[in-house]
Parts: sequence; C-alpha cells; structure tokens
Amino acid sequence: MQPGEMRHALIVVDVQKGFDDPVWGPRNNPACESNIAALIQHWRVKDRAVVFVRHDSAAPTGRLKPATPGNQFKDFVQGKPDLLVVKSVNSAFHGEPDLHAWLQAADLKGLVICGITTNHCCETTARIAGNLGYDVQFVLDATHTFDRRGPDGTVITADDLARVTAANLQDEFATVTTTAAMLRW
Repeated sequence: MQPGEMRHALIVVDVQKGFDDPVWGPRNNPACESNIAALIQHWRVKDRAVVFVRHDSAAPTGRLKPATPGNQFKDFVQGKPDLLVVKSVNSAFHGEPDLHAWLQAADLKGLVICGITTNHCCETTARIAGNLGYDVQFVLDATHTFDRRGPDGTVITADDLARVTAANLQDEFATVTTTAAMLRW
C-alpha cells in the first residue's frame, strides 16, 4: 500500500500547557511542537480527520486537572477537531466519546499518532490501536517525553525512553516514522 491510500486520522495526544511546567524535569525533542503544528496544518489542508485528545487528571493537584490553565491545549492546537476525546488514563481508546466506535463509524482504518508523552499516552494509544487492527503511523519526532527515574534510582534520559518506545512499537504495533514522511502523504 502506498502512503495515503488508507484513510488515516491524525490523533493529537495531550498537547496541553501543563506539560510546560518545569516539575516534569528535562525533556527531549524541542522540535516536537512545531512538528505537531505542521501535521495539524497538513491534515486540515488535505481535509482529513483530526482528533484532539485531552487528559483530564483525576489527581487533586495534577498539572492537567480540569479547569486549570495546565489543562488547556497549547496555543498552536487550534480550530475545532473532528473529535475531542477526554480521558483520565493513558490511552485515547479509554476516553469519551469512544474513539474506536467513532473511527469505525467514519470508516477510518489508520491512525497517525503524535503528542505528549512519547512513552506514556502516545505509546499506549499506539499499542491499543495496533491490537485493534489499525494501521498505525507513530510520528516519533512529533512526540516528546521527560527524563524518568527507574526503580533502581538510575535516571533514564528522555532520548533513551523515546528510542525504547520506537523499538517497542516498530513492526509489532506501529510503523515508526517522521513528520517529513507524513507531510508527503
């Protein structure tokens, strides 16, 4: 199948202002936001489905808690999406309204995933999409994550986490790709 032959929805995961808070620690991929903006613009120019996903934190002090500035989408995430999914867990498939049902009703067979964070909500959404049989394009350079401390106390860098996510997804759950490749679709 050639690029663009299958109908793919762009899934923009959790691109919210709360992730700009320094409490998250060092992050990778400073080009993430500009890459996501380019994908949104391209999908709209091509009149393709765009889905925004928003994380509404259930934690009382969460950075993404509803009705707080951190819950808002970043300024470049503009316009009305074809669907807005609101969730409080790691997968866009476990939010409201039901993403899988909407994709099926719209006869969309593929997803192009971008957003925050690479190894949490983006990866989890990609894994579930792959298990549901969708053709998943995971746009690694249109995601970012943060350094994490492992159970042994060792810091795992955001770049290492992104590489591991790519290895976890490739050929089993998704095709790991780039913004430049998606802009040619």
